[in-house]
Amino acid sequence: MKNALLILFCSALLTGCNKPKEEATEPAADVKPPPVEFADPKYADIGKQALDKLSAGDVDGFVSAMSENAVYSWSAGDSLTGKAAILAYWKDRRGNMIDTLTYVNDIWLSIKINESQKGPDLPGVWLLGWWQTSVTYKNGKSLTFWVHTDYHFDSNDKIDRVVQYIDRAPINAALAAKK
Repeated sequence: MKNALLILFCSALLTGCNKPKEEATEPAADVKPPPVEFADPKYADIGKQALDKLSAGDVDGFVSAMSENAVYSWSAGDSLTGKAAILAYWKDRRGNMIDTLTYVNDIWLSIKINESQKGPDLPGVWLLGWWQTSVTYKNGKSLTFWVHTDYHFDSNDKIDRVVQYIDRAPINAALAAKK
C-alpha cells in the first residue's frame, strides 16, 4: 500500500514537472503605453550620486550628471541656463558660502511621462526627490529645511532640467546675518 501511494505520488509529481512550457507571448504592437508609468530605478541612483557629490563638495562630480544645455530653476522663478553657469554658481555657493551640507530622510521616485498630461510638462523620465537638508554656512549660521527637487533626463540619461522647491527667505536671512 505504501509503495503504491509512493508510486502514485512520484508519478503525479513527474507528470506535473513535465508539462510543456507555455510560449511567451509578445505584447501586441498596437498596445498604447499608459500616460505615466514608473521608470527604471537607475535614475534614483543618478540623483543620489549627484547629491552625494554636492554634499561632499565635489561640484564637478555633481554637475557631471547634467547635459550641456541643462536648466536649473528654483520655485522663486530664478534660474540658470547651461552646464557652465550651473557649475559656476555651485562652485561659488559650495566653496565660498557653504561650510557643510548634508541630507537625510531622502525619498526618490522615478517616473516616465509617455504623454503630456495638460502641458507644458515634458515627456520623458522625471526623478522626484525629497530630503531634509542641513547646512552650515561659512558665517557660522546653520539651517535645516526640506527640499523637493524634480529632475528631467534627456535621451542620453543626462539631467537637462532641474526644478527645486525651497523657501529661500530663511537661507537669504542666514547669509545676511552677522556672526
